Amino acid sequence: MNASTRAFVLVAGLAAAAAMPAGAALFGDDVARKQIADQQRRVDALYQQQEQLAERLARVEETLRNQPVMTLASQIEAIREDMRQLRGQIEVLGHNIDMAAKRQRDMYVDLDSRLRRLEQSGAGGTPPAPSPSAPAPGASSPPPPATASAPPAPPSASAAAPVGDEGKAYEAAQQQRRAGNYQAAIAAFQTFIAQYPKSPLAPRAQYWIGDSYYNLREFKSAIASQQKLIATYPDSSSVPDALLNIASSQLELGDSAAARKTMDGLVARYPGSDAAEKAKRRLATPR
Repeated sequence: MNASTRAFVLVAGLAAAAAMPAGAALFGDDVARKQIADQQRRVDALYQQQEQLAERLARVEETLRNQPVMTLASQIEAIREDMRQLRGQIEVLGHNIDMAAKRQRDMYVDLDSRLRRLEQSGAGGTPPAPSPSAPAPGASSPPPPATASAPPAPPSASAAAPVGDEGKAYEAAQQQRRAGNYQAAIAAFQTFIAQYPKSPLAPRAQYWIGDSYYNLREFKSAIASQQKLIATYPDSSSVPDALLNIASSQLELGDSAAARKTMDGLVARYPGSDAAEKAKRRLATPR
């Protein structure tokens, strides 16, 4: 109760006391004072209840204002934490992919160099003639230098020229592939096959076309290229590698059932090949 209200109540009480008879003045004043005190206590109690309700209302309003914000902030922080974890996982996976790609390139370069030596030695029919400047096998000292009147006999041009052109064209395509220029490598290998369809290197060139598509992540084209190799050169030693590349492409496309079927066929048809050994390891690895 404010001061003006209290003064009004006090004045009203005094006026009422003055209007009473003299005999009852003392008694009436005491009663009025008690009534005034009771009213004052009731008013004070009402004010306290009003203040308590106001405080409760303020707390409720504050809770209603802050609760959605706190919930939203908690959700945002949880999303940020998930994003940080995902970025970390992506970085780890990217590193693993880079390392796997490097190992695959190194393996292919080594495998290709060995296959080229075998295929080129088989393409010539006979071992190449030793260089005039190189000593003959088993000779203790180099031969005397040739004179102008007795030059060494040159190799047969009709036999050496086609093999040399094939080797240069094939090596040019390989250089593009080793440099990572897979589109250029595909075009070069396709040109090689068009120019030398009967070359013993043609099956391997077809294989590298599919492998280049695989490195470009064009997996459907990789599968089609390797299937063309199998259909065109069914007896080639590159068929097991082609089957393994098909299985790898099928895995990348998410068709694990087809990939497993391809690797099972590879192991059954070519059990002693390196590609079959790799297929066995993949089949034994749980996914």
